[in-house]
Parts: sequence; C-alpha cells; structure tokens
Amino acid sequence: MTPTFGTRLSDTFATSGRLCVGIDPHAYLLGQWGLSDDARGAREFGLRVVEATVGRAGIVKPQVAFFERHGSAGYAALEAVLGAARDANLLVIADVKRGDVGTSVEAYGEAWLTPGSPLESDAMTISAFQGVGSIRAPHDLATAHGKGLFVLAATSNPEAATLQTATVTAGPTAGSSVAASIVSDVHDWNQLESGLGSTGVVIGATVALADYGITPQSLAGTPILAPGFGHQGALVADVGALFGAATAGVIVSASRSILAAGPSSIAAAIDAQNTEIAGAFA
Repeated sequence: MTPTFGTRLSDTFATSGRLCVGIDPHAYLLGQWGLSDDARGAREFGLRVVEATVGRAGIVKPQVAFFERHGSAGYAALEAVLGAARDANLLVIADVKRGDVGTSVEAYGEAWLTPGSPLESDAMTISAFQGVGSIRAPHDLATAHGKGLFVLAATSNPEAATLQTATVTAGPTAGSSVAASIVSDVHDWNQLESGLGSTGVVIGATVALADYGITPQSLAGTPILAPGFGHQGALVADVGALFGAATAGVIVSASRSILAAGPSSIAAAIDAQNTEIAGAFA
C-alpha cells in the first residue's frame, strides 16, 4: 500500500528535519548567482539548490511563477528541477497556488499530483476561494496516490486580512472567519487518517492565529506550511509561541534568507537554519 503523504512528511521530520528550502529564481538572485535571467539560468539555479539541499534538508518548494515567466522553456527547466529533487528523494511541494472548480481544478491536480507526470510533485499549494468542497477532486487524487495538498488559509500579505478574517454566514462553520472555516474543513478531512494528515494549510509565520479566529487545537493533525521565516521577519525561535500546540505539524519554509547566501555559501546557510530549527524544536 502506498504510504500517505502525512506519513511520508512525518518520516521526513524524523530523518531530515522540518526545513523546507524554497527554490525561487528571482531575477535579482539569478544576477547575484552569476546566472542569466532566462530559463537556462533558472534551471541551473534550481539544480544547484537541490544539490545543496540533499543531505541537509528533506523538503524543497519550487515557486513555479519564477519558472513560468520564461514560458515553455521555463517549464522545461522546472521539469528538470522537479525530476532532480524527486530522484534525490526530497519531498517536493510545488508552490503553484492553483484553484478552480469542476474539471478545471481536477486537471490542475492531474498535472502536479499524477505519478509519471512531467510536473509530478509530492504536494501542491492550492486555493479554495470557491470553498474547500471545490477542491475535492484534487484531494481525492492526492489521497489515491499518496500525495498532499496545502490549502491557503491565513497568508501573511496584508491585503489578505480583510477577506480571510471575514465572517462566514452560512453552513456548519457559520460565525467563524473564512480562514478558520478552511482550517476546520481541512481538519475534518484529516480525521479520516491516523497520525499527521495529508491535507495541510498555508499559514504565514507572521500571522497571529488569534487574529484569524484560529486556535492551535483546530490545527491538530494538520500539516502547516509556514512561510515567512527569515526574509519576511518571522523568527524560528518564536515558532512555539506562534503555533502553540500545533507546532508539531509545522514545516519551516525559508527561501530568500537562504538563497541570498549565494552558490558558494548556500550549504552553510541551510546548515545554519537547521541548527536554529533544532534549537527551537528541542
């Protein structure tokens, strides 16, 4: 039987830690790395990040937008990076933030979660703006193949707060915030699994859970992809204070704070981040 994504994520926590290294080939980072701002540069950048991550961390998160901006050649570069990461037994979270309804969202899931697909990843970020029920098809596909989803819930960009803290007026989560409603629906899915669930949520590390009506208890058993450590200002040392009883499910996501170290120092930056994480989770 194929192990669930939640099981594989728990195993990764135990063997390789909680650090998720972002692969974000920003134009300025490509320049700092001495690479061209094109698909070839993005490919080389991604492969170098994968190489530096192997043996130091167990999770990578390519930000698809920075490959997509180079068109079809950018996608070919991304396919090479995804393949290298999976060949190295890294867990790959494709940061695609797709979302739609019906056969459209199902097709997004097929692109990123189908075994053998050129874009195959272990999990994908996804938007449930149309309701968590709208992403049932990719959820079912993920479950069938031991893959995972990370549903946007409480993001750290200030523009999101008005919508994500708005009150739900109907249904079983009426009276809760939109963010808390998403967390609740995801929690219900994860109750069908033992241990850590396979459907996670994205909650910015710069977000105060209480401001969004989210309790740590409502996140029990749910993986939490927490971007915002490092460059955006969140401190790894504060992870326990930020997430409380839900800390056990947190993936510490860091991108620019590691990537800015450059090709000669990225390995040392990953090691330093891991040391900090180990202290915070001790």
